[in-house]
This record gives sequence, C-alpha cells and structure tokens, in this order.
Amino acid sequence: MLKDYFLSEVESAIKEAVKAGKLGQMDGNGDYTLVVEKPKNPEFGDFAVNVSSLARLAKIAPPMIANAIVEFLPQKTYSVSVVGGFINFKIKDEILADIIKEILDKKENYGKNQVKNKENILLEYVSANPTGPFHIGHGRWAAMGSALANLLRFYGHDVYEEFYINDAGSQIQKLGNSLRIRIKQELGEKVDFPTDETERKNYYPGDYLIPTAKNYLKANPNTTKANVDDIPLSELCDFAKKEMEEKQQALLENFRVHFDKFYSELDLHKSGKVENRVKELKDKGYIYENEGAFWFKSTDFGDDQDRVIKKADGTNTYLTADIAYHADKFDRGFERLIDIWGADHHGYIARVKASLEALGYNPDKLEILLGQLVNLVVDGNEVRMGKRKNMVTLDDLIDEVGVDATRYWMCMRNIDVTLDFDIELAKRSTDENPVFYVQYAHARVCSILRNAIAEKVNPETGKTEPAPMSETELKEIETNFDKSLISKTAETAKTLIMKLEEFKSVIALSAENRTVYTICRYVQELAQEFHSFYNANRVIGEDKDLMRARLALMIAIRIVLKNALDILAVSAPERM
Repeated sequence: MLKDYFLSEVESAIKEAVKAGKLGQMDGNGDYTLVVEKPKNPEFGDFAVNVSSLARLAKIAPPMIANAIVEFLPQKTYSVSVVGGFINFKIKDEILADIIKEILDKKENYGKNQVKNKENILLEYVSANPTGPFHIGHGRWAAMGSALANLLRFYGHDVYEEFYINDAGSQIQKLGNSLRIRIKQELGEKVDFPTDETERKNYYPGDYLIPTAKNYLKANPNTTKANVDDIPLSELCDFAKKEMEEKQQALLENFRVHFDKFYSELDLHKSGKVENRVKELKDKGYIYENEGAFWFKSTDFGDDQDRVIKKADGTNTYLTADIAYHADKFDRGFERLIDIWGADHHGYIARVKASLEALGYNPDKLEILLGQLVNLVVDGNEVRMGKRKNMVTLDDLIDEVGVDATRYWMCMRNIDVTLDFDIELAKRSTDENPVFYVQYAHARVCSILRNAIAEKVNPETGKTEPAPMSETELKEIETNFDKSLISKTAETAKTLIMKLEEFKSVIALSAENRTVYTICRYVQELAQEFHSFYNANRVIGEDKDLMRARLALMIAIRIVLKNALDILAVSAPERM
C-alpha cells in the first residue's frame, strides 16, 4: 500500500538522519508515531507526513527536522517538498504504472491475503428461532454477516459461518400449538387464536402457518376433526419446525448466504454439554443456590450482577445454553469468535464473557457486533412494522427490490446505525440509487471494452469500419501491459489510479474494524471517479498508445469493482 510505502521511506530516512547526527538530540530510542495523510491542498502533493511530533525528541524546529529527513529520502519514484513540519510526496508515473500492472497481474487476488496474523474465526449470525419467516432485521444480519465473512476471508483469515437454531425453548411448543389450530381451521372447525393479549402471546397467529397446516394434512390424510386433538404435540412441533427451517434455509441460499453449519440448541442439550458446563462451574465454586434457583457468580468477572442459570422450577435460562455453546466453539478449535446480535442484547455481553473467563477461556477472543434496526421507507414515509402486507418479511422485501439491492442497502450503513431502507429509491435505475450507480459503472466499463474490439457502422457512409483493435491485442494489454504507456494518460488518470490503489487499504481497515459499509462507500467513490474520468476523457481514439493505456485502466477498474462487489455478494453486471 502506498501509505505504508511512504511511511517506510520516512522511517528509514529518520534512522539514517539520526546516524548522521542531523536530527538534533534524537538518538533512536524515543517513541514516536507518524501518520501518512493526504494534503488538504492537493497542489502540495499526493501524500504527506507530519514530523512535528519529533520535535520533543530532537529539540529542534519541525521545518529543520523535515529538511534533515528529506536529505536521506531516495526520491526515485516520487518528488518531495517541505511545508512547515510536513514532508509532501508527489508520486511519479512509475508508481502509477506499477499500480495498474499489479491489478492486471493479480486480478481477483488484488487486495487479497494481506493479514499478518491469520486466525481461525467462527462467525455466528442471524440465529433466529425456527418459528416463522425472517423479518427485515434478520435480513440485515444475514447480508452484513455474510459480507463480513467474505471480507475476512478475502483479507486472509479462515472463516467458518454458523447459524445457531434456537429450537429448545417454549417457543417450539407455541409453534406446535399454533399449528394445531391452523390444522383445525383447515378441517373446517370454527376455532381461532385467543383475542386476549396475554393468552395470544402463547401462540404464533401469523398466516404463514396456513400452508404448513395444508402440508401436514397432505402428509397425514387420515387426520380428521375427531382425532386432531390426539396428535402428539411433539409431532406437530417437529413438523412445523422442520418446515420453518427448510423455508428459512432456502431463503438464505437465495439471498446468497451460505452457512457451514446449522447448530441446534436442542442437540446441544441432548449431548449433555449444557449440564456438564453447569457442573464445571459448580465444581469451580462459581455457582450458588438462592431461593431454589442456581446463580452464576458473574460479578466475580466484571458483570454488574450475578445471573440465574437454573430457575427454581428446574428449567434453564437462555444464558445456560449460551455458556455451553460458546465454550463448545472454542473446544472445536476456533481461535476467535464473532457474534452479530441485536442492540437490545447489549447487557448480555458481560455475562457471556464472564462465563467464558470462569471456564478458563480468553473472553477477549469473543467479539460481539451489536446491530441496530431497519426502518422501511415508502414514498418518504416510514412503514409501520408488524403487518405482513407492509413487507416486513425479508422474503417480501427481496421480491420487491431484488437480491442485489436488498444486500447492498443492508450493508450500506455501519451496523451500529439505524438503517432507513428506501424501497422506491432502491428500485430506481438512476444515479441516486447507490447500488445502480455502482453496477452501472461496472457495466459501462464492460461496454467500453466490448466496443474496443467491435466493428462499427459509419452513420454517414453506411460502411462497416474495422474494430479499433483485435481481441488478441486487448488480451495482450491485460496479460503483458507495457508500463511505459501510462505516461500518456497519467495526468488525467492519476486520481482514478490512486483510488484503485486505495482498495488494498480499504480491505485492511474494513477487515480489522469488522465493517462492511466501508466497502460500499469505497465502490461508490470509485464509481464516481470513473464516471468523472470517462465523461472528460475519450478512451477509444486515434492515438493507439493512449487508447491502450486507457483500456488498461478500464480493465483495472473492472477488476477492482468486481472484487469489491463479490465481497458484498452483489452481482457485477456486464450489461444494464
């Protein structure tokens, strides 16, 4: 990365200046931090390093420090100037050519595998109850989680994606009881869900169970009004749960979300791992009994209060299974755990980390990303949540705007910010729609490359004119680019080429900060730079060398846009 390159140049020059006694009282032992930034005034250069922080060590003025350092900079691929305590760098054409050549050579690997400390990461996200369709909040976690997995993998980590199925609680019994009512309705009984709000909470009255009831009757044709109450609740629970899981998983596949494992909470209990972990905490002295309930001493590990893990009636709390589940993740050999939770689970973080520390694991190896909700906006008005007809399900939203737009919009803002999803804007084929703007840039580049090797009909003469170049010549640009040609377009394309190089640092920062919205922001900026360049500069023309240089630039843009969109799992169309 260019910033790393210039930082390395300055640090090496500082060492040489210290050896030569040019940096006052600096002896090489003091600590300091330097940052490479872009000058506020672009006339000063492309990058700048402020060395004023060295003044406390050198005991001389910043301009003297900067000039002393410049004496030891090789300046082969750049020129320098000093303004106050800033060393300004202006890159030469050679660096621009190297950037294009690197992109053309590495292609889909450009920006990849930069990580220095590779980790085996388990990323858990969505993890919804198998009791109904996904709401749009689940859609945000699905889009962001899968994009984050792609990003971390692209950066160089090993990433395992997991969905934790909450199928061991009372909600599954509610699902089974709700299915029984829907089956009775299909058989013609005049029965409905309770109208009392307290009672109604014990059911799932959504109409999504009507098709499930129909499917149950198809699979069990001997079911009648007379025997429907004799069906074991466990049978109804299993049937409904299986169908809900299949529908959820089919939707995730359609949404380009691919989990390595769907981990059942019920299986976790059946394995004995939950009770074993409770016993382990007891044996270590971290469990005590109070009024018939068993409490975990989470305050011993920084939590604000102790937590119940087994109620007085003998049932476990949600925390009990979560303790065992997260410990099991580490036991399976994962070095780092990343969970995506809703923001309302903020208070849950301390107790889970406390339990891991109590069991002997490093709680710092568990990262929790808290996500805010999604607001649907139609015609400038926020859509009320809770009514299926208002498209609150992920399935409905995808049907309305498509997978690409849904994924891109869900990833477009930082996870800790509430997202306003403008449905009408997401459907528009205009520059105001961010996903269209970026995809159109890719399609436009592909069109330019097609035109470079396509015959044309002269509108004045009606004659067919030969293509500007052959397919072989275009391929030669990509496989064996002549770097000296960049000088033909360096002045007009410099900003665009530097934006392409920035992709590497965007990948590194996004992966390290666990953000994917920065990828969206980057491709929008790159698309803007491309559109501006193309509107001001002709790519295909009479000057063959200039055309080759600019076609190389087009190929590089196509590669970087495709790499970034692949991370987001958004398509990069060649035609629009």
